[in-house]
Amino acid sequence: MLAVAAIATSVALPVVLVSVGGGVAAHELADLESAGYQIVVSASGLHGIEGAHTEANWILGHVPSVIAASPILSISVESFNGTGAIAPVLAEGVVPRQFSLTLGPTEADLFPDPLPLGDPNDSVHFANGSYTGPVTHDALVSTTYAASYHVGPGGTILLSPSTNRSAGVSFHVTGTFGIPFSFFQPAGAYAVLVPLSDLQALTNYSNGSGTIVSDAADSIEVTVTGAASTDPGTLAAIASAIQARMPFYSVTTLSQEADELRSAAAVLTGFYLGLSSVGLAIGVLFLALVLLRRVESGRRSIGIRRALGLPAWRIARNVLEEGVVLAASGAGLGVVGGYLLVEALASWGSSTVREAAGLAVFSPIELAEIVLGLVSLSLLASVVAARAALRVDIVEALR
Repeated sequence: MLAVAAIATSVALPVVLVSVGGGVAAHELADLESAGYQIVVSASGLHGIEGAHTEANWILGHVPSVIAASPILSISVESFNGTGAIAPVLAEGVVPRQFSLTLGPTEADLFPDPLPLGDPNDSVHFANGSYTGPVTHDALVSTTYAASYHVGPGGTILLSPSTNRSAGVSFHVTGTFGIPFSFFQPAGAYAVLVPLSDLQALTNYSNGSGTIVSDAADSIEVTVTGAASTDPGTLAAIASAIQARMPFYSVTTLSQEADELRSAAAVLTGFYLGLSSVGLAIGVLFLALVLLRRVESGRRSIGIRRALGLPAWRIARNVLEEGVVLAASGAGLGVVGGYLLVEALASWGSSTVREAAGLAVFSPIELAEIVLGLVSLSLLASVVAARAALRVDIVEALR
């Protein structure tokens, strides 16, 4: 029973790691494959794209087959609302019309269409980079934030780049939106969606004195026509044209990101199994000790069977079979235990843990490989015990 328990414990860990890690990776791959855009422009560091409005307009007007170029700026800010509560929120600045065109089928259902954020092109306040045009200060809040702080359409929310309330700007809440779960942004996150120029002006990413990066964005998501979106050659040509315009930024297609994610997932799976190998080694070592102890306690029985002419290979086979049965029983119990642990995490863990555990995928092939690998390792322990059984001296055992 102790040997089975030790094996089960060592197997449960890789079951949890591989199933949850693989599930999250599969979810992220599905998101990439269903995204409404095909090319993304990004920069190193935080908010590193300069001249986001200008660059997005150039892509939209000069690169063939492009139907949308959506610059996005994501910054954590502090929110103040009518309840007197202060809470950090993820603010995303977007160009409303372009942002809507880059949403995939799943994400599109989470946002109102069109986005009620005033100027759909975010050009009035931007005013060709002067940021002197009239401002509407409209905002959408996530459903989780709206439910927690009772803020809805028709209300107001004060956003500030710091905990200093006086540095904040009041925004009119014009709607709500849902948040899909992703590895980096759980569904329970508080978020707001505002016009890009409004967020830039609020956080010193617009222009003038104190500006950190002029007209900044974190990325520009590019959507192409349907025919071009499925043609690798056309996508590569579009990416090359954008790269020539912005040589200091990274321009990648989602197919490249998907390949990189698959490679990363494979590396992580190997890391999970490597991390679990310590526990598996301890479990196999404990099994070897148990088998050796059973051989030691059964020395007289082994001697009698050898004296009666029982072939050595049958004695060895009995030891090997016993080791395999114990290892298989423990491995099966470990798979069940790992599954129950994941289900417990999905039910009673923190919000992020619940979301991640809920994405777990229990692949029969991977689970079978773990079980077969453990049983194969157990053969080493059984061979050690079988060798000890065959070295029992018959005369000494019968004395």
